[in-house]
Amino acid sequence: MSDLSWPLARAERLFADDVAVVDGPRSVTYAELGRRVRALGGLDAERVGYLGPNSLAHMECWLGLPAFGKVLVDLNYRLSLEELAFMVQDAGLDALISDDPRASDLGVPLVDYEALVAGPEHAFPGVRENALAAISYTGGTTGTPKGVMLSHRNLLSNALHNLAVTGHAREDRWLHVCPMFHVAGTSNVFACTWVGARSVILPRFEPLAVLRAIEQHSITHAVFVPTMLAMLLEHADGHDVSALRHLQYAASPISPELQRRVLEWLPDCDVVQFYGMTEAAPTVTRLSRADHDTRPSSMGVVVPGVQAEVRAPRGEVGELWVRGPNIMLGYWNRPEATAAALVDGWYRTGDLAREDADGYFFMVDRAKDMIITGGENVYSVEVEAVLSQHPAVDEVAVFGVPDERWGEAVHAVVVGRARPEELREHCRAALAGFKVPRMIEVREEPLPKSGAGKLLKHQLRAPYWAGRDRLVS
Repeated sequence: MSDLSWPLARAERLFADDVAVVDGPRSVTYAELGRRVRALGGLDAERVGYLGPNSLAHMECWLGLPAFGKVLVDLNYRLSLEELAFMVQDAGLDALISDDPRASDLGVPLVDYEALVAGPEHAFPGVRENALAAISYTGGTTGTPKGVMLSHRNLLSNALHNLAVTGHAREDRWLHVCPMFHVAGTSNVFACTWVGARSVILPRFEPLAVLRAIEQHSITHAVFVPTMLAMLLEHADGHDVSALRHLQYAASPISPELQRRVLEWLPDCDVVQFYGMTEAAPTVTRLSRADHDTRPSSMGVVVPGVQAEVRAPRGEVGELWVRGPNIMLGYWNRPEATAAALVDGWYRTGDLAREDADGYFFMVDRAKDMIITGGENVYSVEVEAVLSQHPAVDEVAVFGVPDERWGEAVHAVVVGRARPEELREHCRAALAGFKVPRMIEVREEPLPKSGAGKLLKHQLRAPYWAGRDRLVS
């Protein structure tokens, strides 16, 4: 194992004249991609932020900045300015690459990106495999986002694991539409590059644009979150998607009905489910197309190169622990959180699961107080902290409820005197839109508590999940 310069170096040597990336009307060969990426060595900065949608530049930063020993901090452009400012300060950014109009308010020197990549080329220096490559922020159980530290070894190992179970090839045409600030959006970037596949980039998800891209570019492989699949099915009529040979979905559980509809829509396509998390860079388990017929509610089996086990007797529910060369270095500047999450080489996922006699895993619930809505992670405590700052709120509980479109929706129960829309506006001022509760229920009576005074959130949550075989959606 070496550093993240390897995938591009191999592709450029073997497939220099092949088209590497298509971004709108623009396309670049592997030779041109290599030249532009090597120019990134001229950036005099240690930790570099990227703020913006998917693009050629975005992909180049993943391929090039870590390869020159720099640390890429990829920021979620859907966050509020307040949330972004915290991450910029926490990571100690030296430079920021962005065309977002808010970037100038973040107090970090902005990079003239096209001028940089038009500059002289630099030789890749060679970087230790355990060197820090990227910091990816995720929500925190304390309400403070945590920076997941991923090394060169973590990201390259994940690429090899994906190569093993997917079999990326030079002939593949991958559609990259999941946002690259998420591991779901970058999980195949290095694997695709390593084998010389063609990457087609869309800046953001729009159902019709995705369907047109699949048709226009004869896309063979794509990755979506379940919410995206539901939207694609709404617009699928009249679009030729017959080139699709392999479709992955990940980031949140899928409903049985949506799963059935996707399999019927793509009867000749290898539809597979992946489970993972940022801390695992991200791949942990895979459910094959064939397994969809026999175990449709399973997360699948662990991929080669990774270990996973439920800390309970087989067949019973326990916390899922994971280890392997893909597991993060820890949390940036969070030694206590790192010590709690990494134990004797294992990562404690916080997910509650069971394993059947054949080694298939099944998600049951989350030990962490987390909601996944439209593929985005929302920690309840983040939302509760903001709502509790409103002067008319006495008590608050936030949890996830099933939602047909988004998988789960953020739901709040508040004791106080404010109107729901007033509270939603209060949340919008401090939180990303996907974190704002879709419904706020205002009560007069106190929230249920144990004899010790602990909030019994499960009593509030239980009615919404009644009759389901798992408490996640």
